[in-house]
Amino acid sequence: MNNKPNIKLELSEHNQTPVVQILFDYNNIINNQLRKTTAAKWSQSMKCWYLKRNDFNLGLFFSNFSDLAWIDYSGLKENREKLIPEPVKNQQDIAEIKHRKLPEETLNQINRFRKWMQQKRYSPNTIKTYTEAINTFLKYFHQKSASEITNADLVDFNSNNIIKNGYSGAYQNQVINGVKLFFTFSESKKFDIEQAERPRREHKLPNVLSKEEVSAILKAPANLKHRTMLSLIYACGLRRSELLNLKPENIDSKRHLLIILNAKGKKDRVVPISDKVIDMLREYYKAYKPKVWLFEGVVKESKYSEESLSKVLHQSCLKAGIRKRVTLHWLRHSYATHLLEAGTDLRFIQELLGHKSSKTTEIYTHVTEKSIQRIKSPFDDL
Repeated sequence: MNNKPNIKLELSEHNQTPVVQILFDYNNIINNQLRKTTAAKWSQSMKCWYLKRNDFNLGLFFSNFSDLAWIDYSGLKENREKLIPEPVKNQQDIAEIKHRKLPEETLNQINRFRKWMQQKRYSPNTIKTYTEAINTFLKYFHQKSASEITNADLVDFNSNNIIKNGYSGAYQNQVINGVKLFFTFSESKKFDIEQAERPRREHKLPNVLSKEEVSAILKAPANLKHRTMLSLIYACGLRRSELLNLKPENIDSKRHLLIILNAKGKKDRVVPISDKVIDMLREYYKAYKPKVWLFEGVVKESKYSEESLSKVLHQSCLKAGIRKRVTLHWLRHSYATHLLEAGTDLRFIQELLGHKSSKTTEIYTHVTEKSIQRIKSPFDDL
C-alpha cells in the first residue's frame, strides 16, 4: 500500500507528564482505531493525540496500526527501552495471536455463524464486527475447540487481553456481544449466555454545538453538494448511514416529508422537511441530477463514501474556525438538543430520531442550555 498515511511518534510533555505524541494528518480511520484500541486522548493545546509514556507500548502500537499507516518512530529511539514494558507473566503476544491459524472445523463454524447472521438480516457492519470479535476470541484459546469454551475463559480473555492491553470498554462490549451471539447460535452447553457480564456502562453526555457554530459549519463549504449533505444531516437529525442511503424518491416534496428506510434496527421513519430544505434540495438536484443515490460519488451511480463525507465536515470546521474534534453525529445531537430547547415534546424527538427507547432520547435533557441556565447556584445567595 504505497498510499498509506504516515504516523510520526514523538516524545513530549503534557501538563508536566511525559507523553508520546501521535502525529498524523487528519484521518477518520486512524482516529477510530485510536479510540477503539488505545487510551489515547486529544490535546487541544498540542493539536494532536497523545498517550502517557508509561502507558505506551511500541510493539502493541505497531500491531494495531501498521496495516493502516507507515509508522515513523525515530523520535522515540533515544529512549526506546523505556517505552517497551517488561513482559507480563501469562500475557500473550498480540501480534502472535492475530496471525494464529484456526482449525478448519472452527473456521467452518465461524462461516456458518456469518451466514446465520446474514439470513437473520443483521447489518453488514454488525456482521463484520461480530465475526472479527469471535475470530480474535477463539484465536486466543486456539488449543480449545469452541465447544469447550466456558465463562471462565471469557473472564480470562477480558482480564489478560482486553484490560491489560488498554482496549476500550466499548470494544470489550462489542466482543461480549459477538461472543454471546456466537454461543447462542452454536447452542453451547458449557457457555452460559446469561452469566456473561458486561463492563459497567459509561454515561457520557452528547456533544452539542451552538446554533452559531452549526450555522458557520453549514455555510463554510463552497461546493453545493457538500453544503447540502451537511445541512440535511442537521435539518433532519440523520445518522451518516441514513444520509448516504437516501435515494431521490425518498423526498416527498408535496407532503414535506423525508422518508428514511431500513435505518438502524431495521426501522423506517419519516421526518418533516421545510420549504427551505426543499428549495435547497431542488437546487442541488438541478445541478447534479443524481441517478440512483441522492448523493453519489465521483463514479456515477455509486454511493458517496463515509470517509469523504467525514473529510467534508473536517474541512468545513477548519474553514469556520472551529477547532473542536467535531464528528457528523454532533450535528444529529445538536438537532435534537435545539429542538428540545425550542419546546418540542421529547416523545416527538424520540420518533424523529428513530430511538427505540425514550431513555436514549432523555440524554438530551441534560445538555439543553435553557434547562441548565434556569438553575441558580447557592453561591449567589451568599
